Amino acid sequence: MEYNMHVEDDVFKSIKDGRKTIEMRLFDEKRREFKVGDFIIFKNRKTNDTLKCEITNLFQYNNFEELYKHHDKVSLGYNEDDVASPADMNIYYDLDKVNKYGVLAIEIRLI
Repeated sequence: MEYNMHVEDDVFKSIKDGRKTIEMRLFDEKRREFKVGDFIIFKNRKTNDTLKCEITNLFQYNNFEELYKHHDKVSLGYNEDDVASPADMNIYYDLDKVNKYGVLAIEIRLI
């Protein structure tokens, strides 16, 4: 199966560079369909460029605090000198939705 996801320019570049290997999303109905071996086409919101990645693993957590404890910050898209905080995800996801669905760490490999 193949899925499409839009990402910001900086996220797109970190996937393309091979630094970001974990995409974080809500574990909502759409993401519950994901399986290891499926593909994600990431589309850059700024340039409309695309990247194809294979899902190599899926990790389900109750919240972003748990997710951040189990994955290193570079794989999540941060630089080595960045301070990584689960609160950074509050920009994208409402706490009520996180509590309702939980979150998913999608391990990817650039094709």
